[in-house]
This record gives sequence, structure tokens and C-alpha cells, in this order.
Amino acid sequence: MAREDQNFKLLRHSELLRCNTQLMNLTDIQAMQKRIGVTPDGFWGPKSIAACQAHLRKLMPKVNPWPLASQSALLKFYGKPGDESKLVNLPVTDLGLRYDGKVVKTVRCHAKVAASLKRVFTALAASPHKRVMEKYAGCYNNRVMRGGTLPSLHARGAAVDLDPDDNGNHVAWPTRATMPLEVMEAFAREGALSAGVFWHRDGMHFQFTQ
Repeated sequence: MAREDQNFKLLRHSELLRCNTQLMNLTDIQAMQKRIGVTPDGFWGPKSIAACQAHLRKLMPKVNPWPLASQSALLKFYGKPGDESKLVNLPVTDLGLRYDGKVVKTVRCHAKVAASLKRVFTALAASPHKRVMEKYAGCYNNRVMRGGTLPSLHARGAAVDLDPDDNGNHVAWPTRATMPLEVMEAFAREGALSAGVFWHRDGMHFQFTQ
């Protein structure tokens, strides 16, 4: 959708200017620690980080369908960044996605991720965490990584952002960012990575790579 692409940079920039109004509290973190099988002491340190990554990897398909994140692997699997001939318009009208407060009817994404992305959105729409889709923040956007020179996964339509207000690029997950672990589990079941767990920040970001 054209409006999604036009407003994407403005939305991603504005999240850096906002303060989080919600924080995960001690109880939230302890509940996650129980879920991933570590002592629920409320301290999110190296043991919790490693256990959370292992927890999500266990949910992933035994044969991960996605490429490594190297530029050569991405080029071979997805094609050139910005190649809109590889994109499809994924129908999502009834799944509760909203962009800047307005109902999202289709999501422009790479054809190879469309089926997986639809399954994730469908699962989230039926979950207690469907609110994150009311703050959908885009998929395809032909740009470089923020602060870098290499193409973003968004430039191939192989990444999606949800709820940037409370899960900003420079906001630590889970001590400040609020993306629910259950949302990350939904993406993991399709083999996708969650930035919050694997890079400890940018909790809004999910990408279809290993």
C-alpha cells in the first residue's frame, strides 16, 4: 500500500522521540522466566537471554526455510532489494491490523514470506495479544538499515514491525520494551527471528532469516 511506504520513515523516526508509557514489571519478567525454564528471580541477565533464545529456536521448524542474513544468501533467496516484482499484496482485512489508526487491507511483502506471515497474523488475531496488530508499522520499504549502508530486510519485504511506540529500536527488551514473548513465539513457529530476543532491542522487528 502506497501510504504505508510513504509514512514508514516518519513513523520509525517518531518512535525515537517518544517515551515508553508501559514497562514490563517484575511479575511480567518472572512469568517469562518460568515460561522459558529459568529461575524466576526477575533479573534478565545472560542466563535468561540464552534460555529465551533457546526457547524460541526449539519452536522453529527443524529445517528452517529462511536464508542466513548475509547479503549473498539474501540475494540468492529473495532477489535484489527494492525489486517490487517479487512482492505480493497479502489480504489481511479481517485480522485487525491498523496502520496509523486506519484498517490495513493488504500488506506488501515478499511472495516467499506471504503464507508464513498470514499464519502469524491469523494466530495473533486469535490470541490475547492481538492489540500489537493495532499498531502495525509496515513491512516493505526500500531503504538501508538505520545507521548503516546495507539494505534492510524491509527492502525485500521480508521483515515486519509491530507496536513501535513501546518497542523502539534503542529500547531494551524486555526490561523496558513490552513486546509479549507469545508474539515472538508465533513468529518463531514460522522460523522467523525476533530482534528483541536476539539483539536485545528493537522489539518491534521480526525478520524471515535464520
